[in-house]
Amino acid sequence: MIPSHQKEQFYETVYNVSSVGRPFPLNQADEHFERLYQWGYRFVRLLVTWEAIEHAGPGLYDENYLNYIQAIVKKADDHHINVFIDPHQDVWSRFTGGDGAPYWTLDKVGFDPLKFTEAGSAIIHNVKGDPFPRMIWPTNYNKLGAATMFTLFFGGNDFAPQVKIDSVGAQDYLQLHYINAIKQVALKLKGLPNVIGFDTFNEPGSGYIGMTDLNAFGLLKNGIMPTPFEGMVLGAGNAIEVDRYEFALTGSELKGKVLVNPNRFSVWKETKKDIWKTAGVWSENAQGKPELLNPDYFSIVKGSKVDFSENYFRPFARRFKEAMHSVDDSWLIFAEPALFHKMPKFSEREADRLVNAGHWYDAATLLTKEYSAWFGVDVIKGKPVFGRHAIREAFHDNMAHHKEETARSLGNNPTLIGEFGIPFDMGEKKAFSTGDFADQEACLDRSFRAMESNQLSYTLWNYTADNENKHGDQWNGEDLSIFSRSQQKK
Repeated sequence: MIPSHQKEQFYETVYNVSSVGRPFPLNQADEHFERLYQWGYRFVRLLVTWEAIEHAGPGLYDENYLNYIQAIVKKADDHHINVFIDPHQDVWSRFTGGDGAPYWTLDKVGFDPLKFTEAGSAIIHNVKGDPFPRMIWPTNYNKLGAATMFTLFFGGNDFAPQVKIDSVGAQDYLQLHYINAIKQVALKLKGLPNVIGFDTFNEPGSGYIGMTDLNAFGLLKNGIMPTPFEGMVLGAGNAIEVDRYEFALTGSELKGKVLVNPNRFSVWKETKKDIWKTAGVWSENAQGKPELLNPDYFSIVKGSKVDFSENYFRPFARRFKEAMHSVDDSWLIFAEPALFHKMPKFSEREADRLVNAGHWYDAATLLTKEYSAWFGVDVIKGKPVFGRHAIREAFHDNMAHHKEETARSLGNNPTLIGEFGIPFDMGEKKAFSTGDFADQEACLDRSFRAMESNQLSYTLWNYTADNENKHGDQWNGEDLSIFSRSQQKK
């Protein structure tokens, strides 16, 4: 897979990209698994992506990649390491600024992804190049590309019933292909003794579903920030001025307005296939000015207020679980609720072999790449916290909240924190030259204490085999790997 800072061959390889050798070449597997074993790790969350499996087109599976993953899992077993499989994604796909889904998913719903950057529909590292603004990639969750795809994937039947792919509704088509792709991995791994189970979908977004006002921003304001409505207008080939923000943990600062899409590119291959205009979300008035017709379009269905977790995530998780258990019903299913959403309430039958595998991060450190012993953020309450003791107490309470959520949603089932970690390039990468990682050690220890004081299971994010000082984890400027070739001693 192409590193996110590399422009060359990004769009040229959309249907023939290979992920064989990710997370590391098979001939390096013994080195990496032995290191993890010596460090005390016996349980690994092993990433795969939908694109890696089904990049060539719907139903065309990459057997070389599937065989590679099978071989990697067998190597893990040789080193007495258990795994569960994480079908990983961030902001839908590489072509909307993250990773995950194949290019053809965007093409099939009528998008022309090559126009996303010009129209403000996504900010993509491979297109923009360096320097890439710190932690700007999550803003893609609310931009037109990713937000549309998540809305179709989870709620297309309700919000865009007119969108058909090969005569099938978009929601059913996308979910079926995603689940069948992951099932190919399951079939390859069936019978391997060290496979514990499968994650449902890494950090899924809810798209527009549940938004009560399409003129409102998302939680994270960074860079050029069209509202959802402005994003739809831009994507339709209009040039408009939108707000530009500079990120700050204490409150993003408005830096003025920027004209976006001056060349009036449309991200829709055909004007008549503009999904949200066709659905009646917005239109132009008699003077040709865009108007928002239904600001709460995505929050009410058939007169009732929607609940994303209950109405859309729960049926998907149930469908995913049934597919994996058709291969091996002993596997655990590690369910992740959508970002900023609670875990839905599952019935006793539905909850069987489900694990609450939500994520948690030391938000202040993650977003700023700076460590402070006296300042933190309580991500459950959404409030700043001051003082060492108060931070430690808040982090403990955050972890306790995850266990309480499990009890409420899954009964006596297990809780696993599917991701937590810290950026090792904090402090402008000073430690890379001085060799003094005292801040990183203190920061990571603070998070570990929250896990241990709650007796929680966890999988630490992350171990990147080709991490190095210049580009970190090779993805969107992140550097959270506990291993780095640049600092390697043995």
